[in-house]
Parts: sequence; structure tokens; C-alpha cells
Amino acid sequence: MTGSVWQPGELLRLFEQSGAVSRGHFALSSGLHSDVYVQCALVLQHPQHAERLGRSLAARFEGTAIDCVASPALGGILVGHEVARALSVRAIFAERDASGHLTLRRGFTLTPGERVLVVEDVWTTGGSTEETIATIADGDGRVVAAGALIDRSGGRLDLSVPAEALLELAIKNYQSAECPLCRAGGTPDRPGSRQLRSSH
Repeated sequence: MTGSVWQPGELLRLFEQSGAVSRGHFALSSGLHSDVYVQCALVLQHPQHAERLGRSLAARFEGTAIDCVASPALGGILVGHEVARALSVRAIFAERDASGHLTLRRGFTLTPGERVLVVEDVWTTGGSTEETIATIADGDGRVVAAGALIDRSGGRLDLSVPAEALLELAIKNYQSAECPLCRAGGTPDRPGSRQLRSSH
């Protein structure tokens, strides 16, 4: 994989030049508010970038035995697929059922003890990743690590498995009740897929 991976500086430029980093007032899927939103889909829509990002993230797990890559829908699906391609393993995803819980559907199953890498596009609280880890455990799989393109948790990420992100961004996140943008009278945009799902 040497020579095919993104370095942090060029990765940040890629996201900025792709219009994937927006500034404003946002309510994130995690429930937190922020003045910055990262829309990985604007980078991943280009297959050459998606493939290279997958190789770059997969390179972080060289030496780790992995049988399968699993991702939470929606944002993690394409990232997981490209990481799985780079690792030459299969890719599956968990999606929310009618009650809002992440579950394996569409006939996806795991063999007992199957070694799984959980992959997401962006970490803020890591909640969707932890839910996916629990879903994999319920399905008899064994999560060996987790990865993401971007970690915007501010160092507060505390996953139950070893974790690697391609890029760490120092972005302020606020509890909704403490958001200075809300206190100033602003109304947040809600671009996340979880909010979009609940609006239909």
C-alpha cells in the first residue's frame, strides 16, 4: 500500500477543496451542535478518492487479522466497502430498524468468532460505532478494531476496541442546551442522515 495512502495534510486539503467542510450552525446526528460540518459524501462521490481513502484506512490495520468489515448505515457503508476491497474481505452494514436500533438485515450473518473491523466516516461521539460493535457481538462476531476517516471528537472518543482515524480535526462540539449559536438566536441546520430519516 506504500505510495497509495493519503497523508493528513493532503487529506485535509482534499476535503476542503471538495466542499466537504462547511461552516455555519449544525445539529449533528449525535445530538451535539457545532459550527463545522463534515460531509464525507462530497469526497466519496468520486470513486478514485473513495478507493484511495479505503486503502489509506486499511493500511492502518496491517498486521491485524480481519475477516470482515462492518459499518453503520448510512455514512459508513461506502467507506466500509472500500476498506474491505483493500483488505480483500467482505463488507456488511448495520441499519436502523423501526425502533431505531442498529441491526444486521438483508441476510447478513456472521460466523461465531468472525474477526470484524468496524468502519465509519466521521466520529463525533462514536455512538454509532459502539452500537455497531454491540450489534456484531450480538451476531456472534468479534470486533478487533474500529476505524474512521475523520475523528472530530476532540480526544474524547472512548471506544471499547483499538481505534484509528485518518485525520483528527479540532472542532468544537456543544451540547444543545449549551450551544452559543442557539443562545444567539440561531436555528441549526440538520444535515445528518439520522435526521433526514426521521423527517420522512
